Amino acid sequence: MTIVKDEFAISTDREKLDLPFIHAFLSLESYWLPGVSFERVQKAADHSLNFGLYHQDKQIGYARVVTDFTRIAYLADVFITEAYRGRGLSKWLILQIMNHPDLQHLGRWMLNTRDAHGLYQSLGWTRPIKPETYLEIYQPDSYKQ
Repeated sequence: MTIVKDEFAISTDREKLDLPFIHAFLSLESYWLPGVSFERVQKAADHSLNFGLYHQDKQIGYARVVTDFTRIAYLADVFITEAYRGRGLSKWLILQIMNHPDLQHLGRWMLNTRDAHGLYQSLGWTRPIKPETYLEIYQPDSYKQ
């Protein structure tokens, strides 16, 4: 799937992904995966539905969805490089992900964010309706092992 808007494109083509670029951002600039290895980033991409955001042919953003394509989807590793922020690209990227034909009629979408609540809430995301039903094992540095 490829969607074009002006000089930007979103693609799910795995072959177009610039994994060194994705790794560099996640390991050096993200707050959620500092120091993550290239191998871990590659393995995560291999097991996800990937969305690359491109300006012409240069990758400038990324997001991935971990899903069973039936009941649940987890949105992860969403980012746009600083030079391209403030142009509405994050909102466009998230909308295209949520509208992907293979991700319709899911019972639950989930994500974690430290600082983008407003973006997601503007697109219909809420805090858990029944937080008492959620459990987790939280190991924030497990990717370093």
